[in-house]
Amino acid sequence: MEERVNHLVDWLQYKVEESGLNGLLVGVSGGIDSAVVSQLIKRAAPDQSLGVILPIDQHVEDQGDALDVVKNAGLDYVGIELTETYQQLYGTIEQKLTDKGDWNEQHSQLGGANLQARLRMSTLYAVAANYGYLVVGTDNAAEHYTGYFTKYGDGGVDLVPLVHMNKSEVREMARYLEVPDSVISKAPSAGLWEGQSDESEMGVSYDVIDAYLQGQPVSDSDRSSLHTMHENTEHKRQMPAEPSPFKGE
Repeated sequence: MEERVNHLVDWLQYKVEESGLNGLLVGVSGGIDSAVVSQLIKRAAPDQSLGVILPIDQHVEDQGDALDVVKNAGLDYVGIELTETYQQLYGTIEQKLTDKGDWNEQHSQLGGANLQARLRMSTLYAVAANYGYLVVGTDNAAEHYTGYFTKYGDGGVDLVPLVHMNKSEVREMARYLEVPDSVISKAPSAGLWEGQSDESEMGVSYDVIDAYLQGQPVSDSDRSSLHTMHENTEHKRQMPAEPSPFKGE
C-alpha cells in the first residue's frame, strides 16, 4: 500500500508540473473517497493544496465529517455555503417552466440533485482559478464503471487518482492513511437528498461491483444490471459526441 500511495502522489506531482499550475484542490464531502484524496493531495503538494467544503441546506460548521477529514489530513480548507445560490437558481428554473406549463415534478428531485453537483463543480473551478490549482476528483472504479456520477458535476474534474481502485481498495488505503474510523465505516452517500445512499440508488452493493470488476462470480441479475448501467452511461465517460467532418461532394 505504501508503494501504491507513493505512485499516486508521484503522479499527482507530475500532473501539476505538466500543467504548469501551482497545486491541487478537492471538494470534501466527508466521505471515504474525498478523505483519501485529501490525504493524497496534501502529500503531493504540502503547501499548495486545498479542501473545499460546499454544503447545501446546511452550514459549514455542521459538516462534522468533512471538517474531521481536512483536520486529519492537515489540509488547508475553505467552506462556501451554496444554499441560497442553489435555491434561487432552481426556484427560478421551476417557476419559468411552471409558467410555460412544462414543469415535470417527477424529474425534479434528480434534476435538483444534479444541479447541486454542477453548482459545486462550477464553484470548485472558480476557487481553483483563484489559486492556479487543478481540480482532483474522487470517483473510484465502481462509480466510473457504473456511471454513478453527475455528468459535468462531480464527474467534471481534471484528475481522477482513484479511478482504478475498487471500493475495498479505497477502504484499505484509507486505513493505511489513518482516515478517521467514523468516515471509513459510514454508509457511502452522495448526499443527493435526505436519507439517500449510493447502494440503494444503484441497486447493487459496492461489494458486488468490486467482485464483478475483479472477475469473480456474481448473480445473473447483478451481472445484467451492471452491464446495463455501464452501457447506458457510456456517454459520461466520453468527450461530447461529434459528427464526422462534412466533406461535401
